[in-house]
Amino acid sequence: MHNIPLFKALEKDSWIRPFLKRYKKTMIAALFLGFMTFFCAGALMFTSGFLISRSASIPENILLVYVPIVLTRAFGIGRPVFRYVERLVSHNWVLKMTSQLRLKLYNTLEKDAVFFKRHYSLGDVLGLLAEDINHIQNLYLRTIFPTIIAWILYIFVVIALGIFSIPFACLMALMLFSIAVVLPLWSVVVNGARQEKEKQLKNELYSELTDNVIGVSDWIFSQRGHEYVNWHDQSEKSLQDTQAHLQKFNRRRDFLLQVIVCLIVIALLFWTSQQFPGNHGGPANWIAAFVLSALPLADAFSGLPDAAQETNIYKDSIKRLNNLPIIEDYSTKKVLQEPLDIKIDHLVFRYEKNSTEVLNNLNLTISQGEKLAVLGRSGSGKSTLVSLIRGDLVPTSGSVQLAGVATEQIGDRISDYIGVIQQAPYLFHTTILNNLRIGNEQAEISEVWEVLRRVGLEQLVKELPEGLNTMVDEAGLRFSGGERHRMALARILLKDVPIVLLDEPTVGLDPITEQALIDTFFKQLSEKTIIWVTHHLQGIDKMQRVIFIEDGQLEMSGTPDELAKSNSRYRKLKAIDEGNF
Repeated sequence: MHNIPLFKALEKDSWIRPFLKRYKKTMIAALFLGFMTFFCAGALMFTSGFLISRSASIPENILLVYVPIVLTRAFGIGRPVFRYVERLVSHNWVLKMTSQLRLKLYNTLEKDAVFFKRHYSLGDVLGLLAEDINHIQNLYLRTIFPTIIAWILYIFVVIALGIFSIPFACLMALMLFSIAVVLPLWSVVVNGARQEKEKQLKNELYSELTDNVIGVSDWIFSQRGHEYVNWHDQSEKSLQDTQAHLQKFNRRRDFLLQVIVCLIVIALLFWTSQQFPGNHGGPANWIAAFVLSALPLADAFSGLPDAAQETNIYKDSIKRLNNLPIIEDYSTKKVLQEPLDIKIDHLVFRYEKNSTEVLNNLNLTISQGEKLAVLGRSGSGKSTLVSLIRGDLVPTSGSVQLAGVATEQIGDRISDYIGVIQQAPYLFHTTILNNLRIGNEQAEISEVWEVLRRVGLEQLVKELPEGLNTMVDEAGLRFSGGERHRMALARILLKDVPIVLLDEPTVGLDPITEQALIDTFFKQLSEKTIIWVTHHLQGIDKMQRVIFIEDGQLEMSGTPDELAKSNSRYRKLKAIDEGNF
């Protein structure tokens, strides 16, 4: 069993095995109920066979068949009851497990959500979210649970027969072993390779078919259409041949399984006739009881080869889940102590698929309450720096700390300290009130009106048909760009975070709206730390310090006045921005 691919995949598993321990009581209950389902099925046939045989011998007294009648009724009722309860318990266990798996998966993906495409394609994401979790669910319901229940029955049957005859118990153990172990292993070894080939052929066929359909005009213009059709036919034939071999093997294996079951029935018939000799009545009545009980018990073992064969499907899902980055729960519950300074120390960052440093040995300290402008060309690393400050990315080396704590370790609580206003603030398809309360669900109505007044939207909202309860169109399209930015600012004010990141919020606005928005920003955020990422220098004089990042390094730093006097490059940038160059 150790060589089965599934068990190899589970050796270093950190996703599936922990749930065996976490929900072990429910799992044990499901296994017990599953065992009782098959036990009642076998016992029903056992007592029914005895009852029919005993009744046919014309018992002298009805009391001689009263107990079998009661047991037949009890096991007849018990089987569907145990089956139903077992389904409830096992599915409850699996659903609890998969819900936790999905939560863990979403947390894993969210950790690097902003730049997730560095690691995974869209197909990988869909496969992780949909197929892989479903495969894990089937792993338990269709493989692990049935296999364990069958092994419990295997042990029970062998011990029960051993009470009557140890040699016959050994014979039955050997025959059942061929169904419970030999056939499943045979299925994995033989059909496992074929399933891998089938999967590979399908992937190649889909990939090539997609590419060639997109480029079908090239095939036609080059007059190679027949060549493509022939190639496609060959690929299809190869896939069909592999699938035919899979089906042929399954038919042969299932036939062999039925032969073994038939041999078990014949062996029981022969053994019981020797073990319980006699004519009508007496010991001879046990023959039908033992023989008939073997048929429902065989159902518990007949699905094991298919269950083992499916492990080849599950192993890939387990591998993909375990190849995801480990998410460490860094989130600190303590309140960060002032001063809420941001310290960037020897910061280096590069994306995995790019060996070039986006940020290279960057050192910077932003004091609480400081107003800092970050300039730089597109691709210079400004947006990456913002993501690092927010804790959305982890430095390749060096650190980004807020109040002495690495930002990536603060987790979701970073939103209590840092707010962001981006180029295109998003408004959700709900009421204005709900949109504003996103950061502070407990905010009073009076507080909401106050922040609307502060950002200059109070009158606008009052004039709307339903005021704060007015529905916002998807993405807030009923509002202008400047109004959406003011809504975003109102959210920040309602949340009352001490640090605000302005990620080029005035891009695309006309000069008048831009200047009015800048004035509002800096008036309402006067007591907060502001980090303004921009390539546009309008309003730059309101900043206390300006830095310029180029090729991932800090090229210049100083107050607007200092740079205007001493830095020719800054003067040139400002002249270009003002249209005087």
